[in-house]
Amino acid sequence: MTTRIAFLAITEAHQFLHWLPVALRLAREPGIEVTVLGSTDAGLDFIRSYDPDKLLQLHKLRTWGSRQRGLFDIPARLGTLLLNLPTVMRFPFIVTTETTSGKLKRIPGFRPRLIHLKHGAGDREGSYNPKHALADLTLVNGPKDRERLIARGLATDQDCVVVGYAKFELVREPEPIFADAKPIALYNPHFDPSLSSWLGHGEAIVRQMEAIEGWNFVVAPHVKLTEGPNVQSSASNLLIDRGSVRSIDMSYTEAANVYIGDVSSQVYEFLRRSRPCIFLNLDRIDWRSNENYMHWHLGQVIESIEELGPALARADELQPSFEPLQRELVERSLDPSPIPASERQARAILDFIARSQR
Repeated sequence: MTTRIAFLAITEAHQFLHWLPVALRLAREPGIEVTVLGSTDAGLDFIRSYDPDKLLQLHKLRTWGSRQRGLFDIPARLGTLLLNLPTVMRFPFIVTTETTSGKLKRIPGFRPRLIHLKHGAGDREGSYNPKHALADLTLVNGPKDRERLIARGLATDQDCVVVGYAKFELVREPEPIFADAKPIALYNPHFDPSLSSWLGHGEAIVRQMEAIEGWNFVVAPHVKLTEGPNVQSSASNLLIDRGSVRSIDMSYTEAANVYIGDVSSQVYEFLRRSRPCIFLNLDRIDWRSNENYMHWHLGQVIESIEELGPALARADELQPSFEPLQRELVERSLDPSPIPASERQARAILDFIARSQR
């Protein structure tokens, strides 16, 4: 008997890289058929680029309107799901990295089991919303997420499993970003308007970077960050990327020597190899005892833009003092293991399916 599993590709493309490894692994399992339900042609083309063996069945969902969409410009999730409800309900098991689909559980007669694969591994409170509780199974990157979800009543010991961070399995050797060999600092502000350093300080930060000698800078805001200043620069030591494949596929986190940020979970992707971090507390947040800023203990925290150059100059010297805690928090956030995360995820999903079919 064939078991049909659907993966929802109804988000911005940065989330696809978190479930693609396990979708491809499951598609190789005997008796398993994996279908990707996507809401944009661009998204499905992106997924196809990671599936040269054509293991996945790709299905384009109907959407409202005729406007062409892209990797980061997507139709409304709930409207897309409701418009395609008969198609979605044909699959007994649905895997997703977003939580909007949890609302389908409130529809009378909705029978599919929802498996939520948590994307990202950050510390901010916004990563834990009430819709998490609607999943039948939750797969998390590390014990930190498991503990915090259970503590908030959004998961239980029985339905929440630590599986590691499969996105690392898709890392490719980064291509050169700059023509010279100067060290690279990656600035990666988050989209949350209440926490992001970009909205109030983005332009001043870029101008400061232009003036710092001896460094190249990549400014790659979260792809969902559409508000704030529309900053441009012609400086040869600065690249501003407001949304490309390189901004989501770890090209920048792999190439950078130093990470500069606020609350983005990309800091943990960067710290798969311990390296210096600098965090911008330009609004003077009282952060030290706040678990939403736990990662700020992993590097220098500066409170003025003028401190950036000196912080970069001393980053290598200070790094040994941060490395032990960096390794500790990466283990709690990403749960590294000799067993590939996609294999752990696939096993957790297959075990859940077996239990559900008894």
